[in-house]
This record gives sequence, structure tokens and C-alpha cells, in this order.
Amino acid sequence: MKAVRIMTLIVGSVLLMLFCIPLISRIINLGNMVGILFSTTLVFYSIFTQKINSFIKAILKRRAGKIVVISSLLVFLLMIVLILFISVFMYRVSHNEPKGDVTLVVLGCHVRNGRPSLMLSERLKTALEYMEKHEDTVCILSGGQGKDEAVSEAKCMYDYLVNNGISKERLIMEDKSTSTIENLEYSYAIIEERGLEHRIAIVTNEFHECRASLIAEKLGLECYAVSAHTHWWFYPTYLVREWFGVIYEYCR
Repeated sequence: MKAVRIMTLIVGSVLLMLFCIPLISRIINLGNMVGILFSTTLVFYSIFTQKINSFIKAILKRRAGKIVVISSLLVFLLMIVLILFISVFMYRVSHNEPKGDVTLVVLGCHVRNGRPSLMLSERLKTALEYMEKHEDTVCILSGGQGKDEAVSEAKCMYDYLVNNGISKERLIMEDKSTSTIENLEYSYAIIEERGLEHRIAIVTNEFHECRASLIAEKLGLECYAVSAHTHWWFYPTYLVREWFGVIYEYCR
């Protein structure tokens, strides 16, 4: 029992640290809030194991208590299965690489002081590498301007790619969108208006590819993934957030 308590404390503490790190960069979303709650629960249980176990045993002596505990356990197990299923699905989608000619669509992310944030930089590096290998590919840069952004995300991406040798003629800016749904809807409108290839490859972080692909497929687009790297200290937070995002998008 002592070994289990120690292991629970270690796991809970490590997870708590991982979910708190993004707070330093002022990143607060459903992912790290749920993560902090879960990891704090593990730490709390490891510290007060005996008292909590005694409380559960007392509850189990009553019929209503048994129903509550067993129901809670079944819900928890169902959530684990669902999370595993979604994670496998997300992994497969993020590795669905383009086949043949495509229109590249880069999804925007936060701009800080007129420059791409760390996560947006990774998307741009990935887009640049792809466009250098596929010299005929046209690219839509999708992202509007937030209240705390000096320029639109589309303009920031445009400047980065042009400064790194990509021809202006290959780049189209979509600078009105404020969400992933709008990213894809407005990009789809550009594809229709300009008669571009309807097969698209979405450039975004690997955790984000699945939800973006679900949206694109609802628009009737054949979709592939060109996945950008995510730094380890951001990944747990955004992975958990996307679990909820994928469920929402699938049900929408």
C-alpha cells in the first residue's frame, strides 16, 4: 500500500507540474484546468489515502453508497476507454500525409509582439519545409487579428514565409477568422472562389489535426495532415483540451 501511495504521489506531482507550466506563458484552457484538477486529486488521495479509503468503506456498507461508488467506477472506466480510442484516432489522423497535389492550409496561432509564438513558429517551419519540397503548391494562410496582436496571424505567417524565400504568388492570406471552424470555412470559400485544388493538407500541430480534419470533411474537402511539432511542456495541456474538442466536433 505504501508503494502505491508513493507512486500515486509521484505521478500526481509530475502531472501537476506539466499542466502548470503553460500558465507561465499565460496559457489557460480546459486542458490544463482539467489536468490540474485530476493531478491535484491524485496528490490529495496519496496524502490522505487511509482517511479516504475508510470513508469509501463506510459508504459501501449502504446500498445507495454501493450504487454511487460502482456507477462512478464504471463512468471512470468508460472515460478511459473513450480517451484511448480518441487518442489512437488523433494519432492516425496526424500521420495521414498528403498524396498527390493539394492546397496547403496553415492554421494560425497566437502572435506575440508582431512575431509568431513558439507554436506558430513550428507550424511555419513545417509549412516552409513542405513548400520547398513541393514547388507548385499554393498555400492559404488562415488567421485573423486578436485584440492583443499587433498584426493578423495571416500577415505574420505571410511575412515569415516571404522572408524565407517563398514566392508571394504562392501565398493567399485569409485574415478574418478567429477560430478553427472559421479557419476552414473561410479557407474553403477561397478555394471555391479561386478554383484551387479541393484536396487540402492542413498544417497545424499534431494534437490539432484531428479536430481540424473533422471540420474540413464536413465542408466536403478531402483532407490530409502536415503535422507540426509540439514542445513537450505544451503537449499534455493541448492533448487534453483536444479530447473535449474532438468529442464536441464529432457531435456538432
